[in-house]
Amino acid sequence: MNGTTDGPGSTWMDGLRPYVEKAPLASFFLGISSGFPYAMIGATLTSRLAQDGIDKKTITAFTLGFLVYNLKPLWAWAVDGVHIPVLGRLGQRVSWLLFAGILVMAAVVNLALVDPKADMGATVLAAVLVGLAGATFDIVIDAYRIEQLKPYQLGVGSGMTQYGWRIGSVAAGALALVLASRIGWSGAYMVCALFALPAILTGLLMGEPERRREPAARRGLPEIWASIIGPFLEFFRRRGAIVVLVFILIHKIGDTLGQIVLRLLLNDLGFDNDEIAIYDIGVGFWAYLIGIFIGGVLYARLGLKRSVLISLILMAISNASFAILAGAGHSVWGLAGTIGFENIASGIGGVTVIAYFAALCDLRFTAAQYALISAGASIVGRLLTATTAGALVGSFGYVSFYWMTFFVALPGVLLFWWMSRSGLIDSSIGDAGTAGEGDARAGETA
Repeated sequence: MNGTTDGPGSTWMDGLRPYVEKAPLASFFLGISSGFPYAMIGATLTSRLAQDGIDKKTITAFTLGFLVYNLKPLWAWAVDGVHIPVLGRLGQRVSWLLFAGILVMAAVVNLALVDPKADMGATVLAAVLVGLAGATFDIVIDAYRIEQLKPYQLGVGSGMTQYGWRIGSVAAGALALVLASRIGWSGAYMVCALFALPAILTGLLMGEPERRREPAARRGLPEIWASIIGPFLEFFRRRGAIVVLVFILIHKIGDTLGQIVLRLLLNDLGFDNDEIAIYDIGVGFWAYLIGIFIGGVLYARLGLKRSVLISLILMAISNASFAILAGAGHSVWGLAGTIGFENIASGIGGVTVIAYFAALCDLRFTAAQYALISAGASIVGRLLTATTAGALVGSFGYVSFYWMTFFVALPGVLLFWWMSRSGLIDSSIGDAGTAGEGDARAGETA
């Protein structure tokens, strides 16, 4: 295989160098645009509805806008092979970036123009349309990022995307609140629609990804149907594909279970709002950013298999740290240490595991396969947290619950370790994770 899965670089500076290279820097600007639609239908819209005096039960209906993000695999295949008239001359990925970006801007402007107090149905529909456009934008951005990055840049590129996503979502949400008090919510949303421009301009400046591969031409219904199932068939023909899928489905269950009840734990331990704001939000935010940076360096320096295994171990241990905090009781130093460690581990894991998922893609089906993988990575954890987390805490208490999440995380760790030792990691990697012609830096790490 190549350095993406195995070999370390010659020095630790090799792990830092990708942060100043063109493709990872482009990933940062792509992330900014990816994050803002989510903010428009998240806390920002909640604040708008609350200030308009909308009933709390009605506000929960807007979770439909987020549900659309989980349905991305249903139409992601179109992003790979459907050519947009006229715009298609710019290239498949660039034309879709422009098209999806315009859709997002139009959807946000439409949300700006509706009046929740006058027509709640139209507001719900507008929020769902933002979710649909934003999910499509995400599909294109993920595909463009993966195809633009070389294999050894996948870790740093994933980290830079997350930096951009966090900054884009926070900046858009904060700007909307500030502007709403001065020019109203409609004007605030229209200004925030401009957050789609960083990705659009990045695509126009960078051009079509060098590693972009065209799928087979689609002429009739049989060919279109083949193009829909083709990405799935290609993946499952690989050696160990079922085992890889099992890992995708289970690796995050323990972490998701632990996070869903975290605020309940902090409240029951007697932490007040100021302490939660300082440690859970403040310390956690900066620790997460540090973890992202470390994750990018580890991936570039140690390769895929070692960096992912380390991150899985750290994330499992972070669940155990909350069991210790629950047993210790109210301790601001204990909270700071636990939150700091957990967010650093999550930042590292967010980079390395996402880079692994990107490396699984076949470059003919990048959009469809990554949409499927990313949806599969969260679906089991979300279902379990929605149905069992609260009941388990009520039955066992916080200490036993968090120790349980630690042990639930171990199968994912052990499975990935076995996959590494058996060669399944190498055999399941798609061409997105293998060195392309002229990829000298990846060759150095072989």
